[in-house]
Amino acid sequence: MKSQTQTQALVLGATGGVGGEVTRVLLDRGWTVTAMGRDPAKIARVFPQVRALKGDAMNANDVLAAAEGCSLIVHAVNPPGYRDWDKLVLPMMDNTIAAARAVGARILLPGTVYNYGPDAFPLLTEDKPQAPATRKGAIRVEMERRIRDGGAPGLVVRAGDFFGGQSRGGSWFSQAVVKTGARLNHVTNPGRDGVGHAWAYLPDLAETMVQLVETTPAEGFQTYHFAGHFDVDGTQMARAVGQAVGREVRIARFPWWLVALASPVVVLFREMREMAYLWKQPLRLDNRRLVAVLGAEPHTPLNQAVARTLADLGCS
Repeated sequence: MKSQTQTQALVLGATGGVGGEVTRVLLDRGWTVTAMGRDPAKIARVFPQVRALKGDAMNANDVLAAAEGCSLIVHAVNPPGYRDWDKLVLPMMDNTIAAARAVGARILLPGTVYNYGPDAFPLLTEDKPQAPATRKGAIRVEMERRIRDGGAPGLVVRAGDFFGGQSRGGSWFSQAVVKTGARLNHVTNPGRDGVGHAWAYLPDLAETMVQLVETTPAEGFQTYHFAGHFDVDGTQMARAVGQAVGREVRIARFPWWLVALASPVVVLFREMREMAYLWKQPLRLDNRRLVAVLGAEPHTPLNQAVARTLADLGCS
């Protein structure tokens, strides 16, 4: 468990989905949190308890100054709307690694399944070969490699598609499955009929990450998989939505044809199209390594998790 000298954390991306939920859990568990971003006033509005600093994750000196005195750096910052991943993601990662090495901190990275290509499906274990099928996947593999070889301890927790928590505008659930702020008569399934998909409820994922930080040795490079909710055929999420709104909702097909048509001019659509392969085959994460450490994975029942998510999104 954590000691009094191990309870200061820097969160990069505290106003985002994963970063926000991890910040919330850290505060609940007694950590002192510094959050750095371009809009510290926004950070302070969301989290009055944190030390909010103005800074840019692309500026190595900003990250280093913010990390002073911290034993943990949560690297949950990403370019908004998938823009300029190839130009921004790795430099930001390098700045976090340099700061962690300088102050003796551990890096916590929310991981994804982008690292893996279809050859690793349908059940993803931590040690399966990583042959990414996309540009973003290759960048993700490189991010992890740089942490592993960068001279600071690192912890990566990979998970499926996010929903819940603060992921109001940057998730497949809020951007594609449901229409935010609307009365729901249908949900959209981006997957093929009968194809299973892995979902991660962010409050559970954040709790898992912090428990792993507090439980595992702060040394070396460690990876864990978070199982979350596995929708075995693409209909369980729809049924949970229907139960939450109190009526049956139909399942509509996702308009991949429109994404393909508009992808040359719409950045978000281009990035969504690149990740389409994740919806064409069943994909599940094996969490046995995680359970061996924690005893159990934090898990909110799907119906309850979806009901909370829809309330936050203003859906009825």
